[in-house]
Amino acid sequence: MPSLFKEGDIMIGGIFPIFNKEIISTSAFDKEPPKVQCEGFDWRVFRWTQAVIFTIEEINNDPALLPNISLGYRILNSCDSPTNALRAALTLASGAEEADVTSHCPPAVTAVIAEAGSTQSIAVAGIFGTFHVPIVSHFSTCACLSDRTKYPTFFRTIPSDYYLAKALAALVKHFGWQWIGAIQSDNDFGRNGILAFKEKVEKFGVCIAFVASVLHTYTRDKFLEVVEIIKQSSVKVILAFAAEGDFYPLMQEIVNQNITGIQWISCVAWITAPRPSTPEIYTAFGGTLGFVMQKKAIPKLKQFLTNINPYTDPHAPFVRDFWENMVSKSLQRVNFTNHFGAEVYFDENGDPPANYEIINWQLINGKVPTSVCSNVCPAGTRKAQIQAKPLCCFDCVPCAEGTIANSTGAADCTPCPKEYWSNERKDKCIPRTIEFLKYHEPMGIALTFVSLLGASVSLATMVVFVHNKETPVIKASNFELSSLLLFSLFLCFLCPLTFLGKPTVWSCMLRHTAFGVTFALCISCVLGKTIVVVTAFKATFPGNKVAGQFGHAQQRIIVCSCTFFQVVICALWLTSNPPYPHMLFTSSNNMIVLECNTGSEFAFYVVMGNIGILAIICLILAFMARKLPDNFNEAKLITFSMLIFCAVWITFIPAYISSPGKFTVAVEIFAILSSAFGLLSSIFAPKCYIIFLKPERNTKKHVMGKTIN
Repeated sequence: MPSLFKEGDIMIGGIFPIFNKEIISTSAFDKEPPKVQCEGFDWRVFRWTQAVIFTIEEINNDPALLPNISLGYRILNSCDSPTNALRAALTLASGAEEADVTSHCPPAVTAVIAEAGSTQSIAVAGIFGTFHVPIVSHFSTCACLSDRTKYPTFFRTIPSDYYLAKALAALVKHFGWQWIGAIQSDNDFGRNGILAFKEKVEKFGVCIAFVASVLHTYTRDKFLEVVEIIKQSSVKVILAFAAEGDFYPLMQEIVNQNITGIQWISCVAWITAPRPSTPEIYTAFGGTLGFVMQKKAIPKLKQFLTNINPYTDPHAPFVRDFWENMVSKSLQRVNFTNHFGAEVYFDENGDPPANYEIINWQLINGKVPTSVCSNVCPAGTRKAQIQAKPLCCFDCVPCAEGTIANSTGAADCTPCPKEYWSNERKDKCIPRTIEFLKYHEPMGIALTFVSLLGASVSLATMVVFVHNKETPVIKASNFELSSLLLFSLFLCFLCPLTFLGKPTVWSCMLRHTAFGVTFALCISCVLGKTIVVVTAFKATFPGNKVAGQFGHAQQRIIVCSCTFFQVVICALWLTSNPPYPHMLFTSSNNMIVLECNTGSEFAFYVVMGNIGILAIICLILAFMARKLPDNFNEAKLITFSMLIFCAVWITFIPAYISSPGKFTVAVEIFAILSSAFGLLSSIFAPKCYIIFLKPERNTKKHVMGKTIN
């Protein structure tokens, strides 16, 4: 292995990738071992080797530093290959060298400066760590090399990738990039670097769209696959955590396919490398951001470097390659390095105090690039994760009814308090509208009018009955029970007024109990009238004394007992678990329905059941007596009225259940008014018809059925 060599009392070893491409050739018949050749002279790395030699010469020339001791060196080429780096390490450890035959056996190396690549440093550190030989690296940043148990003698003059990843993550956060791609060298340096970066950047909510691998030994097809990944992705920012030798072939393919509009981020490895610093590469990679170590000029180094020439020592290794490389490249390429990327330095707080105005951004539509998988969700919407996509990719879904998102980028919608509801934009909670059947709204006005109309008609009918109580029609219809029935109907027509307006404790107790008692009184009166008709028919049979036993006293007992039973039930209801105002919060609209809760459902069903039983008994008895021979037979009228009453309340049940909000109360009021009007019109309308329009029928003979047609 050719080496830069100088003998000294203390030998310093060096391993550098002076050539960055390894070519392995084999014979056609596999009879000879493969030959390894190195190509791709890297004059920047060669400059590093000369800096080592310059430093050693400066130390040797200063008698105050190491008196009577001279430093020697032996610098080998690794060809940017872990295998060659391992060969170089074994060569240095063994002490073999290519000095002339007159020199004595050189001492073993005391320390080694190696290597530029992290993967190569891992191989070298494994060899020299066994012999407790210190190794110092100037460019190996893999955080894995900080493991003192594995690499006890490894040191470096550059921060590890742990700090670089932290700085890169802070840079990404600073510019608000949330959707980025990553390209790594397919070795320890690249894989560990991207892994450390992902751990840091994911804490900021940044997603990695893809991670592609490159290596300088890859075929062109593999680089084309990476190019295709970049083309198909929607990312506008890509981090390249790769060595310059690994990344340069991909840069060429990206330039060849004219892929622009991507903001590139670089690790330390390639942003200051000379090879990619050309006008051609700049078209796609101009404005790249990256981190470099702070530089400082070394006195006399420039003069030392300019004195290198092939004539001083024609056999000096690598010098001929250096000059051939320099002559073949134009000065434009060298000078262009200073304008290729933007170097960024961070302060102790993690803020990048760089002058961003000098950055030649890869502008997209004339703007500094932004990179997000999905735009920030506006207020009133929430993020909805897209299946099989990273967290940064989401759809914006409008908040459901009753929930809001009052800020942008909300992960979820917040439910409004019970008394509030979401506005139309779903970004603010507004008070719900309290709904109940009001007096002043059209429906309330109509129901009030009908209720008062019914009550007025009941009073008017009562006046008519009082005025004509001595006529045969009124006498035949039992004036006392008819008057009591008209009074109960008057109260029934007034009951709906308690259902209107805002429910209160008193109105809730009154509306249910008043309804129960008044209708019980009403049906009890009808029951009394029905029993009178039936007993009157039975009295026509000889020897039957039932009619004589069912006089006014018995009628009052029937009415009072049935009504009293209902009063007792209502009294127990009000004392045990009375009805009360209740807010019904619906999940389908922005209303609060203010209603009356029945309290004890059992008491409510008993009250309604008592009315239903009385109505059924009336219907059965009236139906049995419907064909009595008298001209004026109330059984037919009672039968018809009870059919209307039962039909109304049977149809009321499904209508009541299906009606929303205040319409539930309206349905109940309608049932009360309908059944009351049914009783009033069926029982009393025929009598009023005879009194006012057919007075000739208002005679005893006609009523008794003795008028000859």
